[in-house]
Amino acid sequence: MTVLLFCSRGSQELVCRGSMSSPLLARKGRQQQRYDNQLRLVAGCIPYKLNNIDGDNQSCDLLDRVEVLMVTSPGRLDFVFPKGGWENDETAGEAACREALEEAGVRGTLNDTALGVWEFRSKSTQKACSLEGTCKGYMFALEVTEELDCYPEKDSRDRKWVPVGEAYKLCRYDWMRKALDSFKDLLRGRRIPTVPELSEPPSLCIVKPSAADHAIALC
Repeated sequence: MTVLLFCSRGSQELVCRGSMSSPLLARKGRQQQRYDNQLRLVAGCIPYKLNNIDGDNQSCDLLDRVEVLMVTSPGRLDFVFPKGGWENDETAGEAACREALEEAGVRGTLNDTALGVWEFRSKSTQKACSLEGTCKGYMFALEVTEELDCYPEKDSRDRKWVPVGEAYKLCRYDWMRKALDSFKDLLRGRRIPTVPELSEPPSLCIVKPSAADHAIALC
């Protein structure tokens, strides 16, 4: 059984809510995993919330009110943003919503303007010389509207709300800091470069591993 997400599309955002008719369970396996050549495609988001201005904080800068949500990796103490495999029965935005629910237990409004796309290695293949284990990740901004007490990966991850400045210090990788740069630009209304693969879906080559360990191109 899998998590079901129902997303209504607007011109600038996706509003995602989980199904209340079934238990919240994380997807397992990679039978529907998308690939671009040998790169595993993943999607994730920077969950955030806006705090009310109190008497001691009179700043007009929107970012002074923002906190972002980070989660630990299983078995590690470092913090990351929710992300995971983008599967072939969902859009990148839907995958980002699902990962936020599974890993961080949050739902909200996802801005469908991608913050960017970055290539990075999974933590288990940091020293590998081949492309195996390399991911191509699409990141989005998710304004959190609901924070759950019970969610699929609650027992294997900690979550932490932090100011944007502290998030930079917690980021393990440079690509995460670059995603934060784009996130700040988005909140300030600055233009973010379009991600070609998302604006022109037919140009994306999806490769699905077969049971015989060879690839079948689904272009």
